[in-house]
Amino acid sequence: MQTVVITGGTDGLGKGLALHYLHRGARVLAVGSTPAKGEALLAQAATISAAGRAVFLQADLTSVVATRDLVATVKSACSSVDKLILCAQRYRLFGSRTVTREGFEHSFALAYLSRYVLGHGLRTALESAPQPVIMNVATPGVPLGRIHWDDPQLARRYSGFKATLQSFRANDLLGVAFAALHADTPIRYVGYNPGMVSTGMPDHLPQPLRTLTKASFTLLATSVPKAVAPMARLLDEPPGERFSAYRTTRRLPLKGPAFDQADALRLHHLTHDLINAV
Repeated sequence: MQTVVITGGTDGLGKGLALHYLHRGARVLAVGSTPAKGEALLAQAATISAAGRAVFLQADLTSVVATRDLVATVKSACSSVDKLILCAQRYRLFGSRTVTREGFEHSFALAYLSRYVLGHGLRTALESAPQPVIMNVATPGVPLGRIHWDDPQLARRYSGFKATLQSFRANDLLGVAFAALHADTPIRYVGYNPGMVSTGMPDHLPQPLRTLTKASFTLLATSVPKAVAPMARLLDEPPGERFSAYRTTRRLPLKGPAFDQADALRLHHLTHDLINAV
């Protein structure tokens, strides 16, 4: 039986992938922050005779300490992990800068640091599986945003857009660095951009942007089941290279600053120092 770990696994794309793999007989550990959504997933799993294979793990992925505890929980419960799917994100495009209790800017912590800790922390459990895959669901192929090397926590010139885009660019580099650092690993690391998907993301936006975004989703967005299908194909039959990037079904060339190995390793070392101070 395969073991699939999914962050953001109780909502949107993460939940869609959780149900997909539960239907196919896998054991799914769905990570989320809201107990009610976890209970709803478990109830849905029961209706498809998957109650014994669905596990909800509540975790605050804005916290490095809590994410490390999650790694320990998964490793104690599972001898191996076949698939690690990183979906957890909450856009904070508006409002003032918010920091976590450990002092990290919120988007940097949730959308990037948690993925760094989970990928590296679960590496040995993944390497025990016959065909291990990490899928980092972000925005490869979107030429926006950059790493603010002199101020990665954006303490001086913060904006929600700037912070969100930086976290996306950091995830491109995270995959590049993972492959470079672990040259002999059997893990296949896939950076994946699902495009516009009809999820609950607009619910967190202020009006009138919420209404406008929902209207655009109605016209342009792909449904969750349709978006899950190409993701599952990649997860089940990953490319041979240690790192690859996709925008929906189109494989992206690993060129330009988004995938620069020197920058990727620079960010890795910067991140290593930041989280080891916690």
